[in-house]
Amino acid sequence: MQYRELKPFPDGFLWSAATAAYQIEGAWDADGKGPSIIDTWTPPEGTSDFTVASDHYHRYAEDVALLAELGLTAYRFSISWPRIIPDGTGEVNPAGVAFYHRLIDALVEHGIEPIVTMYHFDLPLALDQQGGWSNRATIDAYARYAEVLFREYGEKVKYWLTINEQNNMILYGEVIGTARPGTTKRELYQTNHHMMLAQARAFRLCHALVPDGRIGPAPNFALVYPETCHPLDVLAADDLNVIRHWLYFDLAVDGVYNSIAWAYLEEKGAAPEILPGDLEILTADRPDFLAFNYYNTQTVARPSGDDAERQSRVADQQMSPGEEGVYDSADNPYLARTEFGWEVDPIGLRASFRALWNRYRLPLLVTENGLGAFDRLIDGQVHDPYRIDYLRDHIAQIQLAISDGVEVIGYCPWSAIDLVSTHQGVAKRYGFVYVDRDEFDLKELARYRKDSFAWYQRVIASNGAELG
Repeated sequence: MQYRELKPFPDGFLWSAATAAYQIEGAWDADGKGPSIIDTWTPPEGTSDFTVASDHYHRYAEDVALLAELGLTAYRFSISWPRIIPDGTGEVNPAGVAFYHRLIDALVEHGIEPIVTMYHFDLPLALDQQGGWSNRATIDAYARYAEVLFREYGEKVKYWLTINEQNNMILYGEVIGTARPGTTKRELYQTNHHMMLAQARAFRLCHALVPDGRIGPAPNFALVYPETCHPLDVLAADDLNVIRHWLYFDLAVDGVYNSIAWAYLEEKGAAPEILPGDLEILTADRPDFLAFNYYNTQTVARPSGDDAERQSRVADQQMSPGEEGVYDSADNPYLARTEFGWEVDPIGLRASFRALWNRYRLPLLVTENGLGAFDRLIDGQVHDPYRIDYLRDHIAQIQLAISDGVEVIGYCPWSAIDLVSTHQGVAKRYGFVYVDRDEFDLKELARYRKDSFAWYQRVIASNGAELG
């Protein structure tokens, strides 16, 4: 639908940007922090690990000052579980607790609303060595960790995100370093069930301990299109939307397994064990809003049985190769691609808002959206018109979704400053602020404002009215 006049962004819209602890903080073993599964993961050859990252742990005050200059009204970041509880279950680390108090206080002093992700991939290694999320004891460990966070920071933090991209951890865990090679599908979906129980307990704890707290999940969302209008292509797209999205959102919102998703799990021999009392935990509370990370859409076709074609496709968390008997991936000829091969689909963001809003009628928050590119620092400047174009087009679609009647509460582009990409190192840059380091040469880690910094500054100052 085209509108003669668009609705404005609402007052109080959360103009934000996002990061994750392990990708930005560095200081991986400083001040009592315990190791996480990410700290022991071997990144792809030729890419940096996360031991120093952007050194935000030591430079947070400088970084927060830059975020304030940018004009952010909110900032989405994650708290590192092993920085708070080094082994996941034992003593709380006072130095870790103090660091996040300092960070949150600095944000609040600058008028920036903290949006806290409680878990962003970095499971304490000690828990992983005891089975990780496949061990039901991790549910209790997460609930205790959540209680520590709510009691420590609940008077300062209103917005909470339980688990980042839980669906990607299940579907693409080997790519992003959250699953061991060879983990079976049944093991993955058992861990998913345990994560859902942990999340449900966090919902209840937040509502009990943080009087004005708002909490929600943060899956990845890549709306699935059929390659053609052939009914079998449409059915394949519907199947993947269920497997990739509705399984996770239905459980988070209503506490029930989507029936098509459950049929898929039974067919694949991957249905999790559900113990007495589990369903009562899942239905005991609901999220206050839904967050989602959006980078692109996916296009699929009915399964062809061509295993060689499927296996030849490059795969990562945004480009699926397909699954035998379920769907084949297909290229979308109407979409451009980034330098890293991801399709670019701003209109898909509007369609995603519609799909989520019409299904759940809960406020929506975009917690990641951005363009990874090979930025170049030349004479102290970074010209990134490609990032400005990408973000402008997506923000325009958010305003169209608002005009469609969708309740959108905020936008957190990825990322606030450059950080180490999940599996593509330092070279893949997303930030509004350039961090001067290479994969293995840390240089001085100096910060430089990119052209997109000044552009987003103007967008925020105008509450989205000026996108030029």
